[in-house]
Amino acid sequence: MHEDPALGIFLHAIGGLAAASFYIPLKRIKNWGWETGWLVSGVAAWMIVPMLVAVLTVPHLMQVLSSMGTDDFVGTYTFGVLWGIGAVTFGLTMRYLGIALGMAIALGNTAAFGTLIPPIVAGTFTDLFKSTAGLTILSGVFLCLIGIVFCGLAGVRKEKDLGGDTKSGVLEEFDLKKGLVVGVTAGILSACFAFGLSYGSDIAKISMELGTESLWQNSAVLVVILWGGFTTNLLWCGYLNYKNKTLGDYTSTKGKLLPNYLFATLAGVIWYCQFMFYGNGSSFLPEKYKFASWTLHMAFIIFFSNIWGIYLHEWKGVSSRVYVYLGIGLSLVLASTIVIGIGNAIGG
Repeated sequence: MHEDPALGIFLHAIGGLAAASFYIPLKRIKNWGWETGWLVSGVAAWMIVPMLVAVLTVPHLMQVLSSMGTDDFVGTYTFGVLWGIGAVTFGLTMRYLGIALGMAIALGNTAAFGTLIPPIVAGTFTDLFKSTAGLTILSGVFLCLIGIVFCGLAGVRKEKDLGGDTKSGVLEEFDLKKGLVVGVTAGILSACFAFGLSYGSDIAKISMELGTESLWQNSAVLVVILWGGFTTNLLWCGYLNYKNKTLGDYTSTKGKLLPNYLFATLAGVIWYCQFMFYGNGSSFLPEKYKFASWTLHMAFIIFFSNIWGIYLHEWKGVSSRVYVYLGIGLSLVLASTIVIGIGNAIGG
């Protein structure tokens, strides 16, 4: 496939919008425990949709999966398990901090770890300082992280302006301390998704050798990673169902059972779209600089999640200073995508 950084960034933007939007349908679920809605959405996001997309886009899918070596499968699956822990805490971050601040805290850590560690492990990190393209892309990553800091400052000021209570009436479970703990944990472990894609690169190569178009080279890899993620979430949500006595949610006729399933499934489908477009977008970037895909993905998620936060009035009642911080943060995040795009264009 020919390199086209502009198209790659556009596809990353669509993926970021999907990632920032998946939690919206979950907020429409009524009379279910959080764990019930999360697990139902996970069945769609991590089991049904990935396999369906893989069947449609990967010729000889079963042959591709069966040709994996034990090390490749175990390594990719394990990163999926670790990412799954991050996914659980990611959902809790949204619960305690809201969409805007939660995304900024969790994704700030995810962006840093997921972007920089792969080239460090591969031994190519120092090479980035030897070229104009590499330095430009690193500058974009730095801009993104600074923007995330400003988004985080806006969230801290928001909590102070609201007096640590819920007088805004928007987020009933706002808890900064709990949110920061689960947010940092989510950020670090969520980066394992990027490591899983890197570790499963041989699967992608085998897939293309058997006739898969390069645009869909990661479809089979995603199946294995998400198996691992589903394992973690199934165990955790099953435990919470038992602990909170919410096992009856799945069949209870009280409340709106069918709408709940539809909203949860919709959330899962939207969630999967983020990584489908992530994989598509990265395929258009120069091979040497594909690591920057993770920063682009995180940047667009943060940008769109904060737009959602404003639309849903999560910032209602805060001072003008908060909006200044937020505006600076979003501007820097958006600017970082442009700088990274320029770096990729130079590298191409």
